Amino acid sequence: LLQVYSLLFCIFLNVLAENVTMVTEFLLLGFSSLGDIQLVLFVVFLFLYLAILSGNVTIVSVIRLDKSLHTPMYFFLGILSTSETCYTFVILPKMLVNLFSVARTISFNCCAIQMFFFLGFAITNCLLLGVMGYDRYAAICHPLHYTILMSWRVCGQLAVTCIVSGFLISLLGTTLVFSLPFCCSNKINHYFCDISPVIHLAYAGSDINELIIFICGVLVLIVPLIFICISYGFIVSTILRIPSVEGKRKAFSTCASHLIVVIIHYGCASFVYLRPSAKYINISGKDRLVTVNY
Repeated sequence: LLQVYSLLFCIFLNVLAENVTMVTEFLLLGFSSLGDIQLVLFVVFLFLYLAILSGNVTIVSVIRLDKSLHTPMYFFLGILSTSETCYTFVILPKMLVNLFSVARTISFNCCAIQMFFFLGFAITNCLLLGVMGYDRYAAICHPLHYTILMSWRVCGQLAVTCIVSGFLISLLGTTLVFSLPFCCSNKINHYFCDISPVIHLAYAGSDINELIIFICGVLVLIVPLIFICISYGFIVSTILRIPSVEGKRKAFSTCASHLIVVIIHYGCASFVYLRPSAKYINISGKDRLVTVNY
């Protein structure tokens, strides 16, 4: 598996090397049009970054130290928190520097690497949320078989599958984007190298690549979301058959936090990625605000 990843990454770097002669760096416009408000944004985003970092580190530490939390649900929550911390780290430090920088540039290779890791962790999160939906289904609908359905071996296999699939899809998407010719504008209307604003800068020949990226977006977002909805359909049906009110309340409470994260994550991601790229120019400002949420 490592050899396959190494080979794919070498191909990816070769694609970048062929393209780098046309564009050597990009300009991240970010929030440059907001003037003096950028100082306020710096404070806000720094606070959010520290809150996310400390919150996720606390979650992972508590799960690791408290043996009563060594269950599949908290196992996946720990991986989700780690992944969220990583993709936040990929974006926010550079964005904070750019808020106080006159030259808001990022090199061609660094832009590609940032996109690769952001998409890798973000897609991993989407897949993990789908797996966590199945975990809740197994716990509530099949409690007697839960230890078999969600054994540690199964949990490990599901986690590895999510991570490997996430980064393979990310590698495909990033390679498709940066194999396009960039020889006109180098101004990215965003605060990081996301697919939509970067592919909009491509000179020509992006239609097929955009279609493939859109299909990948559907597979990553819609398929897990349908899976989650089906799981929760069975969960609700099972909960309604529980005779006691306290039992129903307890069952619903175990799913509430997962549902909130699913709604925010999938809702925002679908708004940004599941639409024709031609509409990107008109609502790129909204994209920046929506992206902050996830």
